Amino acid sequence: MHYSDLSPSKFSFALFFLSVLIFACFVEGAWAANRETFNIIYLRTKDFDKVLDYKEELETILDAQVRKKLKIVGWGNGDYAVLYDGNLSARTVSKTLVKHAEMLSKTGFDEPYASKEQDFHTLYNVSYGMGRNLDSLKETYQILYSSLGEEVKRDLLIEKTDYDNYLLVYRLRGDEASTTAVAKKQAAILRAKKISTSITKENNNEVVYGESSLIDDGDADKPTFCKTPDSQDDSRGLPKETSLVVVKALQPIPQKNDLSLTPKVEELVPLKIDPSPTVKSEVTANNAKNAQPERLAVVSSENTKVQRTITEYIDNLRSKGVIDSDESTGWMVYDLENDRNLVGINADVEFQAASMIKPFVALAFFHKVKEGKLQYDAQSRRQVEAMIQRSNNSATNFIMRKAGGPEQCIATLKKYYGHIFKKTDIKEYIPAGGRTYLNGAPPADYVRFLRSLWNKELPYGKEIRRVMSLPKRDRLYYGTTIPRGTLVYNKTGTTARLCGDMGILVMKTRKGDIYPYAIVGIIERRSKASDYGQWMASRGRVIRDVSSLVYESLKKDHQLL
Repeated sequence: MHYSDLSPSKFSFALFFLSVLIFACFVEGAWAANRETFNIIYLRTKDFDKVLDYKEELETILDAQVRKKLKIVGWGNGDYAVLYDGNLSARTVSKTLVKHAEMLSKTGFDEPYASKEQDFHTLYNVSYGMGRNLDSLKETYQILYSSLGEEVKRDLLIEKTDYDNYLLVYRLRGDEASTTAVAKKQAAILRAKKISTSITKENNNEVVYGESSLIDDGDADKPTFCKTPDSQDDSRGLPKETSLVVVKALQPIPQKNDLSLTPKVEELVPLKIDPSPTVKSEVTANNAKNAQPERLAVVSSENTKVQRTITEYIDNLRSKGVIDSDESTGWMVYDLENDRNLVGINADVEFQAASMIKPFVALAFFHKVKEGKLQYDAQSRRQVEAMIQRSNNSATNFIMRKAGGPEQCIATLKKYYGHIFKKTDIKEYIPAGGRTYLNGAPPADYVRFLRSLWNKELPYGKEIRRVMSLPKRDRLYYGTTIPRGTLVYNKTGTTARLCGDMGILVMKTRKGDIYPYAIVGIIERRSKASDYGQWMASRGRVIRDVSSLVYESLKKDHQLL
């Protein structure tokens, strides 16, 4: 049973609270006898990727003090857990457990529970040095990145520790014996470069530099191993008029009381990007919970292959019951190199935005900075980074408040970037607990935003690209077949009713060039998932699989690595 099932009923919550009191009475005696300590467990599973994703989502709703004590540990034979390492006594664990359960229930997270500390074992990383000189560690990072194998590169990171120190690690998260063996093996490779290795405990430190950060070396628009478009950011934020092809429904979306899932007929139509300002919102009362199952749009033969691959995969999942009948999905893939649409499934349907709205909030904020009405100072920079890299909700509300609040944010976007935001709507701050369901956008709006971002048509676009490329978990690259070393600009979004990701993948080609494309994947359900962790992991896996399918479909035609 999950706390999200209990929360609607006061009687059910009373039963939960009573069970906590009974547990407290039990552990009180244990504490008095043995002075045992306890931790709060959020998730236990053999699926390590599930643990990593779950921890990242937890960090979006928990306060700073709790986040600092979040930890991933090994448990038993092959299990992993994400827990609050509070070293709690029997006298305090029950109160803390109730407090955390109340926070998590607001978003639909699974019910936490307490367990003895001695049941866990610490995970370890390989370390290459620590100090306050970040630039020096970056230089060492570059040597390691070119010296160690591909399996290391993605998890080679610089972390920020306590007391303003930085730590360069390979975030292996292994047991002590296996991590020591890896450290010794790497020490032999690095001996000639005079770099020593050791092991260090996994402490959930903040990541400040990683593989995707290479794009920020020197000129952020000219990373060390790829080239980017030659155009410059338009200080006015208004791109030249062009044409973008998207999928548009021919039949109206059913009203809210229509629960049918009749296939929607779609076709490709040209959608003009009009640079002229518009304030009026085009968002209707219909949203993604009324969207239809996936069907092929009428597309040209060169685009059909990728779209058919996705459609067949999703249809197969529906036939097996992996994707429920009350769930809708939206997909888009856009070739940024050749400026053409490749996939459009429910592309013009508005879905919940969840945290994917945050780069749009950043744009509204930066427009005010460009106008001279706001300053992008050190505090604002920290908040923008926290909003995008760690999806921090209080940071989002800080930036949204600076930009004038939800209504002013969408008004700015519609007035100056109406050619991008056709159906996006920003109606609310992120509520306590992160349960945001009112903000929305269709896949096509994400693609138009990403296209303008890549083409350097947005104010402070370089900074938006930088924060979107900061090291973090994603559903477009991590856990896919896409080669290591691919640059990613992205933003995920997750609630108990939505799982999504939108971003740009900058692929390497065999000729040494790049092939960038934008990809958007969204899965939304009508009601809150009863098992948040399982649903999030399952639907995240679907998005990752689709991203792999897209890469495999494009690999041959574009000679991708």
